[in-house]
Amino acid sequence: MEKRCLPSVTWAKIFLNLIAHTWFLSIIQNEFRAGKIDLDCTMRLLEKLQMPFDFAHVKHVFKKIVDKRKAHTINIEDFRAIYRTIVHRPEFHELFRVYSSNSKILTNTELIEFLRKEQHETEDCETTALEIILKYEPIEEVRKRRQLSFEGFIRYMSSEDCLIFKTNHRTIYQDMNHPLCDYFISSSHNTYLISDQLIGPSDLMGYISALLQGCRCLEIDCWDGTNNEPVVYHGHTLTSKIPFHSVIRVIDKYAFEASDYPVVLSLENHCSPKQQEVMADYLESILGDKLLTSTIGDTLVTQLPSPEALKFKILIKNKKVGTIEEGMLRRELDSHGETGEVSESDDLSNEDETDERTPLYPKNVSLKRKSEQRPSAPPQKKAKMKKIKIALPLSDLVIYTKSQKFVSFKHSLANQKCYENNSIGEVKARKFVKHSAEEFVAHTSRFITRIYPKGTRTNSSNYNPQEFWNVGCQMVALNFQTPGVQMELQNGKFLDNGGCGYILKPEFLRNCHSTFTPQNVGRYSKPMSLSIRLISGHQLPPSTLSKTNKADPLVQIEIYGVPEDQAKKKSSVVKSNALSPRWDETFSFSVQVPELALIRFCVEDEISLVANEFLAQYTLPVLSLSKGYRSIPLLSRDGGNLEPASLFVHVWYY
Repeated sequence: MEKRCLPSVTWAKIFLNLIAHTWFLSIIQNEFRAGKIDLDCTMRLLEKLQMPFDFAHVKHVFKKIVDKRKAHTINIEDFRAIYRTIVHRPEFHELFRVYSSNSKILTNTELIEFLRKEQHETEDCETTALEIILKYEPIEEVRKRRQLSFEGFIRYMSSEDCLIFKTNHRTIYQDMNHPLCDYFISSSHNTYLISDQLIGPSDLMGYISALLQGCRCLEIDCWDGTNNEPVVYHGHTLTSKIPFHSVIRVIDKYAFEASDYPVVLSLENHCSPKQQEVMADYLESILGDKLLTSTIGDTLVTQLPSPEALKFKILIKNKKVGTIEEGMLRRELDSHGETGEVSESDDLSNEDETDERTPLYPKNVSLKRKSEQRPSAPPQKKAKMKKIKIALPLSDLVIYTKSQKFVSFKHSLANQKCYENNSIGEVKARKFVKHSAEEFVAHTSRFITRIYPKGTRTNSSNYNPQEFWNVGCQMVALNFQTPGVQMELQNGKFLDNGGCGYILKPEFLRNCHSTFTPQNVGRYSKPMSLSIRLISGHQLPPSTLSKTNKADPLVQIEIYGVPEDQAKKKSSVVKSNALSPRWDETFSFSVQVPELALIRFCVEDEISLVANEFLAQYTLPVLSLSKGYRSIPLLSRDGGNLEPASLFVHVWYY
């Protein structure tokens, strides 16, 4: 009888199946010497296989198996089924089979083709393919052949190399040699508060948390304390107090943990001259060489220095007596005990009228000065010129960040020096955006401008920062302690440029002759056509209403930017599946000013036809999107990592 030989492709499949089976058994078989394993052992084995998993999802899949048998343990085949349910994602297998000639491995050539066609890798794909194989292929025999098994492909597709956020944007890639005013700067409001603005605690953790998030401008409200020790708290409220020196020690310790670039301490200074001197002493003695006490180069300042030139330096933002040159001359003499005066017209103290000062009794909040009712009105002639006393030792520590009261755009253009900064409350700033956007853009191209929340936000809520980034405001200060869409936009924006807290503004927001306005982008538009194919979700957070791992997930995809670019699109709802929901839906966007646009992916659980529950989100700059098949790592409401919860998408734009 004639012997029939199996085709070589079939032999190859059998051989590869055997290799994969042997690899899998070699890792797990010791645990099954007694025959069966429990849930804890299942978790340990999954960790050993080096695939991230969510306890709630594994527990649910495990429970479904054991409940059928009314037992509490599983055998080796049950474990294989759990592993495949959690790890062997159908959408990955579909993609793998498109490029694998035998559906078992990707040869080096096939992997290179996938990287070029699908992941839009353009540089040195041969090297990239080899690096992927060596890094992600877990089966030694396959790795030696310079090939990628499905196990390796899964690990690559789930890795940081396939994240939606561009790899080169995760490090500092922008030019850091522009003047400070050319950057968006990550900024915090009332940094010492970790709750509300009236009765909540002041806490050093506010400063630690902000600095570890890459925040580069911190606010310190300073008031006279007992025993000549200045304290930090929200004045005229019942918020608790912390010693000024403790705040400075914490800043000294954590200032450059997340970023090497300069930190600005925005002092809301209500102290007497005597305690201002104490503040100056603490700043110098605790911060030492980190504290900037003189100009870099020429004492005559005609342009702000760059973040690069100010690396590892801490700058003081406060009222100042006289010019930088006068202050530096005074520092050569002993000015202890001496004070200078600043008239209220030069005074930053609680700059935007009553907005910043939050009294304990809300009835006073609505009181407005007449000058506030007309945003750009010049000072009234009959206004009293209140004199503020400033201790010269503190005044002279202010170098490039002198606080200057905002009068009008015209007044600033005629009188303001490049190192003088303005703080404007959100209400007034919003009026400027609406009625004087072109002047506002011209102003922020020259001078650092800080925006802060109105005083009636006693629960520490936040405004939408995007409307002020749209006109080039550098320091858009938010309450970092309050989670929500506003802080998600803040965190998403400042993921860019290595998370260093400084992002170079687009050229049209740096050019003082720009005619750009958010309402009329005109010739500054560089339209982008963006397509997002939402393929699937993986191990999503279950609904808080579910006793198991269930949810009815949907995804909202939102664009934040200039008004013309604002958009929101919503997927269908997948019923009762948080483990592996599948959508396969495509969403298209036209973005006119991609340089300012952010994209937010928000996963919600449909509770009813009119109500959804937040499950997770991820926000990033539109220009930081990677093309191709990408994983979106999901974050909790407070920004915490929800690994391994993710979305799987395909991104394309031109």
